[in-house]
Amino acid sequence: MAATSQSGDEPITGKPQLVEYLEGGCKPRDQWRIGTEHEKFAYSLADLTRLTYRGSPGIGVLLDGLTRFGWQPVLEGDNVIALQKSDGASVSLEPGGQFELSGAMLETIHQTCAEVHTHLEEVKAVCEEIGAGVLGLGFDPKSHRDDVGWMPKGRYQIMREYMPKKGDFGLDMMLRSCTVQVNLDYSSEWDMIKKMRVSLSLQPIATALFANSPFVEGKPCGYHSFRSFIWTDTDSDRCGMLPFVFDEGFGFESYVDYVLDVPMYFVYRDGNYIDVSGESFRNFMAGTLDQVKGVIPMMGDWVDHLTTPFPEVRMKRFIEMRGADGGPWRSLCALPAFWVGLLYDTTALDAAWDLCRDWSNEEREYLRAETPKTALETPFRGGTVLDIARQTVDIAEKGLKNRSRANGIGEDESIFLSELREITDSGLSRAARLIEAYHNAWGGEIDKVYKEMSY
Repeated sequence: MAATSQSGDEPITGKPQLVEYLEGGCKPRDQWRIGTEHEKFAYSLADLTRLTYRGSPGIGVLLDGLTRFGWQPVLEGDNVIALQKSDGASVSLEPGGQFELSGAMLETIHQTCAEVHTHLEEVKAVCEEIGAGVLGLGFDPKSHRDDVGWMPKGRYQIMREYMPKKGDFGLDMMLRSCTVQVNLDYSSEWDMIKKMRVSLSLQPIATALFANSPFVEGKPCGYHSFRSFIWTDTDSDRCGMLPFVFDEGFGFESYVDYVLDVPMYFVYRDGNYIDVSGESFRNFMAGTLDQVKGVIPMMGDWVDHLTTPFPEVRMKRFIEMRGADGGPWRSLCALPAFWVGLLYDTTALDAAWDLCRDWSNEEREYLRAETPKTALETPFRGGTVLDIARQTVDIAEKGLKNRSRANGIGEDESIFLSELREITDSGLSRAARLIEAYHNAWGGEIDKVYKEMSY
């Protein structure tokens, strides 16, 4: 979850200003960048319990330890709740202490993977000193919801009270899930439209390829991506597949209208979060919210509100791919490789669109509902999702080769698809392999997943 805007900005004068903000994300191709975000669970080596904020080992101690590597602390009240660097990279906390790197916007996946490598080495160094570990899974394999401590961030208290009103799994999403996502640019409104349509259509394919959350409270749960499943009953007002994106006439204004109708969580003023959960941003702009009478909506409020819808693909001044489970080291490089390969080369983008352009809303919703359960085995159009996954990885590989961004020894970015090639060649998701290990090599002992999946 992105950090809250701190700036006063300019007053909002009307909807055209909000549309212009999204239009301001358009960049020429030579300025397109790659921003990777990934979350992981921090836990005590002594008993495998999740780290709370205070104490040692604890999240606060872990944040403090990372400052030796040039990270600057970000405070909320007296608590360090994030770290940042001058290049735009940040480390932030999800509600249950999940540790997130929001990487800098970089030119190549080689750079992105190097950034991931450096970050995980830093985290590992501090964790070894304090007796902690970090785990790469999409859902906490062992902890009960009540076992997980809350981080001291004001917006999370508001969400904590509001989420149970909207769905059964909102608190599980907040406390027990981890994802990896990539943020990518667009050059124009039409480029944004095509990328949104392709990425929404293929997001369930990414869910299947990166499925890595088959355990809940110590045993297999019947899903390959339980993390993805919980989003289906978190909050229908702000989650889902955005069928309007496929309507004729979709554009920046349509997305603005969608976000305006997503209920608010808060207004942030003078270091305080004002609870306006369930209220309308339109009414905030009209000055009719009783909780904030006389408060002028600012563009910073709009930037904050853009972070509160949680669809499978989200637009801000870039496009966020949100369908993948957190996972091991290699998958953190494979996800940006997958989406950059599909979306950043014109030929590949056209091929990806040709693959899915005739899918109906009903088919997209079917894929969204079924891939969390059966991943690559999900039946689709006379075959399975595995067939589509193989085609998408082929397209992504060609797109990366066309980009021709080499590392120091002449390898292009397609090397980062090796993890997905192993999955599509075998037909087994990572979750399927973990389930098999649980029943056989592990002898039903869930604790062994920590050795298998820790960084």
